Amino acid sequence: MLEGLDTQTRLIYEPVKEGLTRVEEKLRQLSADEGTFPHLSELLDYVLQSKGKRVRPAVTLLASQVHPGPSDLPVLMAAAVELLHIATLIHDDTVDNSALRRGKATVSNLWGQNVAVLLGDYVFAASATLVCDTKNVRVIRRFAETIMALSSGELLEYFHSFSWQQTRQDYEERISRKTASLFRTACETGAILSGAPEEHVAALSTYGHNLGMAFQVVDDILDYEGDPLEVGKPVGNDLLQGVVTLPALMLMERYPVENPIRVLFESRGDGLALKRVLEMVHNSTILEECYAQASGYCQQAAAIAARLPEGPYRRSLLEITSYVMSRRR
Repeated sequence: MLEGLDTQTRLIYEPVKEGLTRVEEKLRQLSADEGTFPHLSELLDYVLQSKGKRVRPAVTLLASQVHPGPSDLPVLMAAAVELLHIATLIHDDTVDNSALRRGKATVSNLWGQNVAVLLGDYVFAASATLVCDTKNVRVIRRFAETIMALSSGELLEYFHSFSWQQTRQDYEERISRKTASLFRTACETGAILSGAPEEHVAALSTYGHNLGMAFQVVDDILDYEGDPLEVGKPVGNDLLQGVVTLPALMLMERYPVENPIRVLFESRGDGLALKRVLEMVHNSTILEECYAQASGYCQQAAAIAARLPEGPYRRSLLEITSYVMSRRR
């Protein structure tokens, strides 16, 4: 599992490498179990052989080891968290008509939207099955609430697309649901399943929320300055989809009268309007200010992690907050 990762990520994941190996085995097993249905098996192989860094299952396992118990249930939960993440990506790509994900053709691009929606549903159900295997009603409920949060976040994004009349509060609410909710659940459920005291469960839940908020802010910055080969999608793709993120909000705050985002959205993807927006952002301090906001979330997460019991797992949780900021291109 760790061989394909960069040095920084390998060091972070080292304390839970055995657990991550077992998570990968469970993901592969999902495809193997459908061996009598070759079409489904092929689809599962395609989406599960991802180059993703498995950040969410890693934090699930790390959170479970802050107060380690004898249970193997956190591995089940970590696999479920990753499957839920994969399912949301399949559906997101379908709704957004995205051709690429991490530089690789999307399911909807290769097999069509109907197959993509049904495959996403299947992976959602598979993730829920693993959570049910924990037999922990509190965790099952938390997971169900997370699916609701993720879906409502996507609906907020869809219904607000190409709307330039949005606020930072709107943005924060959307990314809290769409991204931070899953990070929060990963950490919270890992702690619950390990039998951690309630104060640690609450701390790790808040840690996960802040980490997820930072993760999404950095993702949104990379839409403006990322290398398309690294990010796996064209620069400015969010803008072309009508999605207002933090850099766009800051730009509109600076130009409330001659609103460049409004011009772009009213032109529905005009190349010159997009180029103008990107130039205006790059010729300002906006991206640095966005990084500062992401750093603020990371600092809050790190402050929480620093109060957890000493050990390699706490150190990794602290290091992940630095990793999130190092995703800067």
